Amino acid sequence: MTSKNLPDAVLAASQNADESSQFLTFLLADEEYGIDILKVQEIRGWTAVTPIPNTPEHVLGVLNLRGAVVPIVDLRRRFALAGISYTTTTVIIVVSMVENGVDHTVGLVVDAVADVHRLDTAELHPPPEMGSAIDTEFVRALATVNDKMVILLDADKLIRFEDTVTPTAGAAPPAVAASDDLLPVF
Repeated sequence: MTSKNLPDAVLAASQNADESSQFLTFLLADEEYGIDILKVQEIRGWTAVTPIPNTPEHVLGVLNLRGAVVPIVDLRRRFALAGISYTTTTVIIVVSMVENGVDHTVGLVVDAVADVHRLDTAELHPPPEMGSAIDTEFVRALATVNDKMVILLDADKLIRFEDTVTPTAGAAPPAVAASDDLLPVF
């Protein structure tokens, strides 16, 4: 059956499906943010993590998820928002990211999960120009949902793994013991 033979309503629905995406939305400091649901691997309740020395402030540490060591990032700290105590609504959203062709799994600590929304491409607006002093590279788009602005994030640009450890100029790289169990650099 070709598209010519499809009823108009079915054809319109299939075209709309191609022009829309689902986003998992979550709260940070009473603002709603969203991330492409296809990037979400799981949602976990808050659990303590193992801290790793000399990591950026927003990297809380690592968590063992079924044998995989996953860095855990506090999005409040990443976005320079005031910290809060973690509560029963605090969750870790485990997402997959791609940076420079390399797949990464990262846990994002957020205040609470809000909802899942299907948004048409026409409903998405580019982020406004904020000048070079403000980093909005990780903002994918803005959308209005139920009369409220939702900031849609680009999961692949939330964390820059190569920028999280900056060696001192002219310093030799640190010596590393030979081991098959080395942790990734965040």
